[in-house]
Amino acid sequence: QVQLVESGGGLVQTGGSLRLSCAASGRTFSNYAMGWFRQAPGKEREFVATISWNGGRRDYVDFMKGRFAIFRDNGKNTVYLQMNTLKPEDTGVYYCAAANTYSLHPLSYTYWGQGTQVTVSS
Repeated sequence: QVQLVESGGGLVQTGGSLRLSCAASGRTFSNYAMGWFRQAPGKEREFVATISWNGGRRDYVDFMKGRFAIFRDNGKNTVYLQMNTLKPEDTGVYYCAAANTYSLHPLSYTYWGQGTQVTVSS
């Protein structure tokens, strides 16, 4: 059992930055791959980024490559999403999730947070 709580979202202008955090509690955090997903207005939840249990492997959705970075601190039971050069199309509710295996697919993720709103204005 893993509980996940996101924070760090907010309102930012185009070109700005945010750092999202996801704090985990429960079972051993370091044994899980962690992912970030976004649900934009009127859209289904979609993959954003993932990181392996030891941080050695990362993947990003194409439209965020080069602007976003996922990293984790297992000592703090926390995974982060650094979001730079934000665009209005990045707007949405961002969710963190935990999976037993490394995956880019939301169905692979067993545990989900409640989400944090990111709004990017022009």
